[in-house]
Amino acid sequence: MKMKRLTLICLWLVSVAALPCVGAESGASARDDAAWLREKGALVFHEAFERDETGNGLKGIGNGWESATADRVPQIKQADLDGGILKIASATKEAGHAAHIHHDAGFSDGGAVVRFKFPGLSKDESLQFGFVDRETKGIHAGHLCYGVLGQSGVTLIDHKTGVMNLEIRKRRQEHLDRKEKLPADLEALLKTKQINVPWKADTDWHELVLVTEGDEMRLSVDGAVVARHRSEGFAHPMKRWLSFLTPSTVWIDDVKVWKVQ
Repeated sequence: MKMKRLTLICLWLVSVAALPCVGAESGASARDDAAWLREKGALVFHEAFERDETGNGLKGIGNGWESATADRVPQIKQADLDGGILKIASATKEAGHAAHIHHDAGFSDGGAVVRFKFPGLSKDESLQFGFVDRETKGIHAGHLCYGVLGQSGVTLIDHKTGVMNLEIRKRRQEHLDRKEKLPADLEALLKTKQINVPWKADTDWHELVLVTEGDEMRLSVDGAVVARHRSEGFAHPMKRWLSFLTPSTVWIDDVKVWKVQ
């Protein structure tokens, strides 16, 4: 009887061990994407911002960075290099556009690792961080894909085959201009192009990692995958620019861009 009971207990333990852990990430979800970039990739670019800006113009940040909205309001400093930190303060109202700062990247699979902080200087601070290719036709301003960090959530979005696709953009805008509800097929399509997950912002420094691998995009904060999504636009063959876009204030430090493919 004791032997039979021991055998049953062993069988139960084996069966439990084989079950997946509820709520735990598995496979690629559990990966450390910063480590994946270091181990599998080649470093394309590293920026520590250890210098002073040369002015408020397009190329004032230096080292290949461009502030796409700077020349709209040359009298206002939107990018301040202070103590090795890029401090962005968007003149959104005056410029008619959120601050948009970018740098050459150049990869198919790969991504970027940055340190960022919401300094708490503005209400509803957010950061749109992602990739652009202005050499590809059919996409508004070359917007490909982004991770967007807000005060209460993270969004991953495929712009290339979603709202920035020129045909989709035109069709969508026609309905918006008429203040009409989007057609069911268009609304359903756009819903497949993004994912939103809860996330709570604070005013601490964090490590942000955004990668694309095939048609999957993943965003991690402090080594933990916060959001992942699959959409065909993520597989765009050339992410030419790394892009930061913010409507208010955000601080950026220690940017690394890695190419895996």
